[in-house]
Amino acid sequence: MMMQVGDTTEIEWTVQEKHLASSVGSGDVQVFSTPCLLALMEEACVKSIQGKLAFGSTTVGTSAQISHLAATPLNMKVRALARITQITQKKISFSIEAFDEKERIGECTHERFIVDRERFMSKCNSKSSSSPTSSTSASNGPQQ
Repeated sequence: MMMQVGDTTEIEWTVQEKHLASSVGSGDVQVFSTPCLLALMEEACVKSIQGKLAFGSTTVGTSAQISHLAATPLNMKVRALARITQITQKKISFSIEAFDEKERIGECTHERFIVDRERFMSKCNSKSSSSPTSSTSASNGPQQ
């Protein structure tokens, strides 16, 4: 199964308490949060390429430019429609639109890089077995 520019995938969630800005810490209002809107959009992208990569490969999100256009209340359905806009040897680009039951609530461009899953995880896991660098320590705030 091959992926092609123009392929689309749509997914739907129902806004739950765990998705609210007041629950995820991105605000103090009880509306669908921007971090969860991005997660919905990324999930649509991931599903659009599921089963279409070489064995041992996966994708990782590397950039997203999102606009959250309208608020959505608790218990309303939201959906994301992801469209593949570009495919290169190492990168897949997407354009995503999101809607609730009443209106368009968001738009996003997103890039995912194709990586070897084992090599990627090995490199990531090696961070926990190495000693922290001075830049890592500095980014964790003042030392006590």
